[in-house]
Amino acid sequence: MNFKALGSNLGLEEDEFMELVELFIKTADDDIQKIKTAWAHGNAEKVAEAAHSLKGSSGNLGFLNISEVARDAEKRGKENDINNLDRLTDSLEQMLSEIKECACP
Repeated sequence: MNFKALGSNLGLEEDEFMELVELFIKTADDDIQKIKTAWAHGNAEKVAEAAHSLKGSSGNLGFLNISEVARDAEKRGKENDINNLDRLTDSLEQMLSEIKECACP
């Protein structure tokens, strides 16, 4: 993962971007847990809210793959169709894990 290029796309130096990545990792972990908890409780509205937050933060940093999956989860939450979200949450956790590995070797 080329953090220097992603940061450059936002007009940031690599070290500035990495500070944002560290914050993103923390908030993304929280958002994914919120999605999983809301799903476990059958709360589609909360799924949509947490997924919306994750979609925005990941998209703003250029993590478009996470943003896309979060958009799917948000849409499903808004449509009250939250059955079988485990595929989406597993995917989100895997993608975030890859970012963690690259950011925190």
